[in-house]
Amino acid sequence: MTIEEAAKYFDVSKEAIHNRIRRGTLKAIIEKDTKYVLVDPNTKKRASQTTKSTSSSTPDAVFNTFLQEQNRELQLKIEKLEAETRRLREEKERLLVEERRRIEQIYKEKDEQLKNILNAIGSKFLLEAKPLEDQEHFEAEIEETHEPALISLKKFLKKSDLSEKKRKKIYNKVKKRAKKEKRFIIDGSKIYLDLSAFNYEDLLPTQ
Repeated sequence: MTIEEAAKYFDVSKEAIHNRIRRGTLKAIIEKDTKYVLVDPNTKKRASQTTKSTSSSTPDAVFNTFLQEQNRELQLKIEKLEAETRRLREEKERLLVEERRRIEQIYKEKDEQLKNILNAIGSKFLLEAKPLEDQEHFEAEIEETHEPALISLKKFLKKSDLSEKKRKKIYNKVKKRAKKEKRFIIDGSKIYLDLSAFNYEDLLPTQ
């Protein structure tokens, strides 16, 4: 029978007949450019059973295919989310490391600034507060700039045999009247005596 007749015979479409011929479930011959289907009387029964089985299993197959597609899509999404999570975690760690380094650098700079300030203050104090030896050396330098006959009141009193307490008392007494007497030479906070022009024995107490 022809393709069309076979389709009516099996109650399917002509395309289904062609598919069966290609699959080999139906045999066909061509005569005078016309394709004929060789039909076995039992073929219709088997084909009907096959069609029912196929039709009953088709929805399950389609559903399974759909589920597989959904699973693949979900798996791709999960992999993408995991990759994004890893990237964000690495970015967070990088930012934390950079922030820690920045804070350490700030504290280091602050420490250097504080150290410089303390050094500057210490240097200033050292300059303003000279040791006693430096003061005596400074006084000696001042005396050297004057005539040999000049001597500081402190050095004059120091050469005597007086106690420190008495020397201090005399020094304070002379300091009060030094500006009124010409025999005392005042240079800043220092008082000098001109031994070549005046007698200062009266400053020392008599024995």
